[in-house]
Amino acid sequence: MGVLFRPSPRMLIGIATIFMTVGSFLLLIPQATPFRLLPFPDRAPSPRSHERLYGDGYRGHASPADINRVANATLGFDRVFVVGLPERSDKRDAITLTSALTGFRVEWVDGVRGESVPDKAVPFGTSRERLWEANLGSWRAHMNAARRIIQDDLASALILEDDVDWDVRLKPQLERVAQGARAILSSNPKPHSPYGDDWDILWLGHCGEIFPETLEENRGRSSDDPALRYMTRRFVIQDDMTVPPRDRITGLLDFKNSPEHTRWVHISGAPICTFAYALSQRGARKVLFDLSVNHLTGPFDNALAGLCRRAVSTHGIEDPAAAGDGGLDTKCISVTPPLYFHHKARGLVDGDSDIKAINDGQVRERGSTENIVWSARGNIDNMILGATTMESQYDNQDV
Repeated sequence: MGVLFRPSPRMLIGIATIFMTVGSFLLLIPQATPFRLLPFPDRAPSPRSHERLYGDGYRGHASPADINRVANATLGFDRVFVVGLPERSDKRDAITLTSALTGFRVEWVDGVRGESVPDKAVPFGTSRERLWEANLGSWRAHMNAARRIIQDDLASALILEDDVDWDVRLKPQLERVAQGARAILSSNPKPHSPYGDDWDILWLGHCGEIFPETLEENRGRSSDDPALRYMTRRFVIQDDMTVPPRDRITGLLDFKNSPEHTRWVHISGAPICTFAYALSQRGARKVLFDLSVNHLTGPFDNALAGLCRRAVSTHGIEDPAAAGDGGLDTKCISVTPPLYFHHKARGLVDGDSDIKAINDGQVRERGSTENIVWSARGNIDNMILGATTMESQYDNQDV
């Protein structure tokens, strides 16, 4: 595949610990599609030698400078919400401590037990028997988070599940994500959000994701189809050392066919799982309508992915009969491999999920998180001590 690209200056590395070096901004397009380069300032973040890339002291090094707002106490959003059952104090302790050490603050949205949702409150046409009570409770808690964005008139909020983990160097990662989101979807040169103002859903944590042009309904589109040009927009972060070796990455894409340590910011296809996602005010309104007021098509994560899939697969279709509701023209952006992933904590395996119970007494002696190199959960003690050397899940390197 030919690629049109423009090199960026590499980060200055004083020690072997820099979180990533970005070689270029480039837009990958299927071979049948004309090559295009999305314009964006040709400059990469350049952290200072020996600077800690986590905690309240990190201020960012991105260009344009307003992108550095991703390093604030709410990661560039108005709020960071965590959804979780109040009785899971173990998860609340871990998230509160890990986020504080990484350098951001969270607010809690109480999880909901499905059996507490009355039949009258279930969206019309939804079978609670087929959905399962636990899935119903998860859906309601996420709807409460979306509703809070609307009623508090927030411009945006990041929503996390209470069992997620992230890299110690989350803030430098988000600098690149913000650059990517603005490159592929932002039209305002001075946006309110450091991530741009044209997105509805920013999917930062998932089990797996695919590029939308590979969805069955999008195969066979002609190279001059405007929808194909839209759905193949990608911002590629090369030489990203926060990405695991490609043979260790889990997900839906075949990472073995991509260069080592590559991450994409791209138009969403159909992500699985909602470990971490952000909603804009406009996005929260679309989600609350499509997944509650109007209907509910399945478990929350599948229904949210379905909204993004309908939107991208009907992009540009003018025939109302063919477009249907057009997925409410929802603008979804994904990050692959993801920045957030489910943490498997040390202790009883049954404690992992509040949706599916195992109850077999298995014990996990060591915690781990897929797709995360320098696990924040795995380095709590190092961050408490102010260390610059972190334990890697793959090898040890200095940060």
